[in-house]
Amino acid sequence: MSRLVTCFLCLFALAATVRGQTAVELRVPVEGQPLSANVTRVLQALQFLGTPLSSDTSKEIEAAAQAGDADRLQDLLDPHVLLAVTINPESRVKVQRGLAEARLQQAGFTPVLVKIINHSTLTREVRAVSPQSGQVYAGMTQLSAERMQRTHLRETLDKSAAAGRFLELEMYSRPPMTPNLSGLAAEYAIALIYSSESGRREATIGFEVGQGNQDLGFRGEAPVLFDIQPAVQVRLRVKDHDGTPTAARFIFRDEAGHVFPPQAKRLAPDFYFQPQIYRRDGDVVLLPPGRLTMQYDRGPEYRQLRRDVTIPSRASAEVEVKLERWINPMEYGFYSGDHHIHGAGCAHYTSPTEGVTPEDMFLQVNGEGLNVGCVLTWGPCFDYQRRFFTPAVHQLSGPLSVMKYDLEISGFGSEALGHVCLLNLKDQTYPGSDGTKIKGWPTWTTPVMKWAKAQGAVTGYAHSASGLEIDARSATKRLSTRFDTNHDGLLARAECAGALLPLPFDTIDTDHDGALTESELAAAHDRAAEQLPNLAVPQMNGVGAMEICVSMAAGVCDFISAMDTPRIAEWNMWYHLLNCGFPLKVSGETDFPCMSGERVGQGRVYVHLGTVTRIDFGSWCNALAKGRSYVSDGFAHALDFRVNDIAPGYDDLHLTAPGQVRIRATVAFAPELPRAVAYGVIVPPDGKRFVGDTVTLHRPRTDEVMPGGRRLVEIVVNGKSVATKEVLADGHAHDLRFDIQIDKSSWIALRHFPQLHTNPVNVLVGGKPIRASRSSALWCIETIEQLWRARGNKIADAERAEARGTFDEAIEKFRRIAQEAPNDTEEQAHAATR
Repeated sequence: MSRLVTCFLCLFALAATVRGQTAVELRVPVEGQPLSANVTRVLQALQFLGTPLSSDTSKEIEAAAQAGDADRLQDLLDPHVLLAVTINPESRVKVQRGLAEARLQQAGFTPVLVKIINHSTLTREVRAVSPQSGQVYAGMTQLSAERMQRTHLRETLDKSAAAGRFLELEMYSRPPMTPNLSGLAAEYAIALIYSSESGRREATIGFEVGQGNQDLGFRGEAPVLFDIQPAVQVRLRVKDHDGTPTAARFIFRDEAGHVFPPQAKRLAPDFYFQPQIYRRDGDVVLLPPGRLTMQYDRGPEYRQLRRDVTIPSRASAEVEVKLERWINPMEYGFYSGDHHIHGAGCAHYTSPTEGVTPEDMFLQVNGEGLNVGCVLTWGPCFDYQRRFFTPAVHQLSGPLSVMKYDLEISGFGSEALGHVCLLNLKDQTYPGSDGTKIKGWPTWTTPVMKWAKAQGAVTGYAHSASGLEIDARSATKRLSTRFDTNHDGLLARAECAGALLPLPFDTIDTDHDGALTESELAAAHDRAAEQLPNLAVPQMNGVGAMEICVSMAAGVCDFISAMDTPRIAEWNMWYHLLNCGFPLKVSGETDFPCMSGERVGQGRVYVHLGTVTRIDFGSWCNALAKGRSYVSDGFAHALDFRVNDIAPGYDDLHLTAPGQVRIRATVAFAPELPRAVAYGVIVPPDGKRFVGDTVTLHRPRTDEVMPGGRRLVEIVVNGKSVATKEVLADGHAHDLRFDIQIDKSSWIALRHFPQLHTNPVNVLVGGKPIRASRSSALWCIETIEQLWRARGNKIADAERAEARGTFDEAIEKFRRIAQEAPNDTEEQAHAATR
């Protein structure tokens, strides 16, 4: 009998052991009131997270908390502790395995209890760490991470990516819990552990409260063998507004705000730098059982819908989704496209030099409701991605959703003079390049655009505003160096006779002393940079529409890109070239994921093809080059725009004499809009000049949407707003009518800044060409000369003489245009002050 009792007592002692430490040893002297408060908050948090302790245990804990019985509280909670963390007086940490079962749920965050015994009275933040935790990808550059405010994902640390990482760890610090230790001798915390795999998996879990604080002998971590329950395979049934199967964009979140699947654990086709995933009808996503909020849509033409879904605790489940459009431009004959998308580089994985497959990219294009997606091979991925090129559209393409692989000259060749998009190429190998990017390619853009045009391609400049920014101090210094002939540090009125000033002399001369100081000139440049159009001469030192005035004069450029960089700088360059009579069209792009990784189609062009049942990519590109289109962010639409019944890109309107023209338009604006600088609802701290920018967020990231309100629609003639009407942003089409007096050959367009712009209709009076502005021609000359100063040395020695000659021919052409145009320099400058 005594032997049996002894054996029983030994087993009891063993059961009470916390992996080498008894439960009694985990109990430490601590004041009852603060521990009671801590434990009460833990119970509340576990309840919120959907994993409460049993009813009986909770009642016992509540009674002990009311009594302030610290020993009883520890005795009740310690059996539920997975890991015990001890911080010694020297602030060193050791970790031991607790008594709780190590059970996780694949694809879900499982709350686990952590006891912290604090002999140091530290009040720092506690972090959970594990070599089995962290990103499973590599690729995002530091610049892209900072622009998109995604640095919290740690995706820039390429060397730390590892495919075998199946855990994701975090300490739960939302209310009622706190991020920092209280300094109490004993307290309880909650860690959330996510697993991307199921079955039995061992992981090493550690905790940090500062740098270099692990106890000696690697006791700052402990191995844990987890039993991980499989996730639920949720099959999504996705139907479009008309009931046809389609693809859509989804975001799944739990009540704590976690996104599923976690971004750090994603591999293609899911991208770690996006909160959303894309799935086709019948595709599967792994989700944890329980209640989640599902947000879903198919791009900006669709209503963003939300609903709660309860995922059952079984092997598989189905969720049905019916999408709702608020607008359908195809009913008006317009077909959306994004001419600048990448399958590699900047943020993609497996690495920037390889990227993802056409299947992955087509899912993005289709899931955003784009009719056309142009995936462009460029520098870092040139050798790998060029294998996907074909002269025709990719075989994955459908009747109304097509994808074509083409080229952006970026990261090689002529990149220093501006990145160019080459669409609908039949051959991607430049003569003499031998299929590489390191030889044979011109180092300025006009020759490569000529090569593309010769094979029937469509050409244009990417992310146009890069390099078109106004640096007030540099612009002032250039004027002073050039025109301060007596070197007194001032520009007298006589010295400014040949200068293209950003504002009228008298406006700049704020102290009315008859001379311009550098501070007055700098302030004038900053003021002008906020206006559209303006005469401030940019730096010309970026990768946007740098050489565009030269290539337009040479007749080899079709379009300027818009909708991804700051809108004033984009449209200002375009307006000046239109004022000189050049047939430059505008097209919409995203430069996904380099300029923006939010989604493909964040910037769009809507090309008019009429009613078609199948998109012909060549016809779409030709219509883009002719300007039968409008650009938009997808939340604003010009479904019809005609001047005397002539739509953009179809013909010029000929008037024998000055007179009135009738404008008919149909516009529609989304009833909700994301709250962001990109959509114009927020003016960034640096001013209006950055409105419309998608490259840098400028404000903290948010999922907030704003109700529609009202939108100002403007009729623009030669860059100036001549008539306006306000329209409700209510998701409905609104018909507008305008009568406009036209006195000379002009271009007319419709816009809503910064979301929407049509291409122009040219009105030719008396058969004369458009020569709307002498100052526009002079401004173009200044940009060409500034580009040569800033980037001429980037052109290879063997090509520089030809390039200089072509630049000079362009300058001479603009000089002739300036002579033919009315002298409006003062008028243009005064318009900027308004």
